[in-house]
Amino acid sequence: MVSRRFNFGVILLFGLWLTACQTVSSTAPLMDPSDPLWQTAAPAEFRARFETTRGEFVIRVEREWAPIGVDRFYHLVRAGFFDDSRFFRVIEGFIVQFGIPGDPAVSAVWRNRQMADDPVGASNDKGRIAYAMTGPDTRTTQLYISLTDNSRLDADGFAPIGEVESGMEVVEKIYSGYGEEAGGGMRRGNQDRMFQEGNQHLDQDSPKLDRILRVAIVGQ
Repeated sequence: MVSRRFNFGVILLFGLWLTACQTVSSTAPLMDPSDPLWQTAAPAEFRARFETTRGEFVIRVEREWAPIGVDRFYHLVRAGFFDDSRFFRVIEGFIVQFGIPGDPAVSAVWRNRQMADDPVGASNDKGRIAYAMTGPDTRTTQLYISLTDNSRLDADGFAPIGEVESGMEVVEKIYSGYGEEAGGGMRRGNQDRMFQEGNQHLDQDSPKLDRILRVAIVGQ
């Protein structure tokens, strides 16, 4: 009887250890931008499904349009970067912006991880998604979806990485009542509290913001 109990205890402890290892393994790349994951290329084309408090929409991503930006987006999705975050800047008739994680610990890792620009390979038409930035080579993790024809942004170097393939009506319903007041864009320099306090700040001070529940790669 003692032997059986011992064996059961060993098995249970091993199972808990294995689960812990899997959890660490799955989150490790998100906290380590030097992880080999970030150095691999994304597929030539893939789709990302956004599950939100307004419903679901799917973005089709084209690596040819902006390979540097696409590679980062692909791996951010795989690592769960966007899960449980907020659409913090929604300007009616302009853009829906997201890409600051809800966990300040994750924000601290990625806030200043800038990447080189991609040439503009596609126009900022309605439904296109591109990285926000403050100037050359300042893209990090924040992205926007155009709610209208924003082709005037092409000349400023905003390079789309993909477009909404289905569910644009969901994107257009994302709450816009706060405008710039929930946090604003990168150029306004008013995002410190979002980075430092994450969801706690946004949920307390801007409770009507719509949420990204989960983003997943669904087709390649």
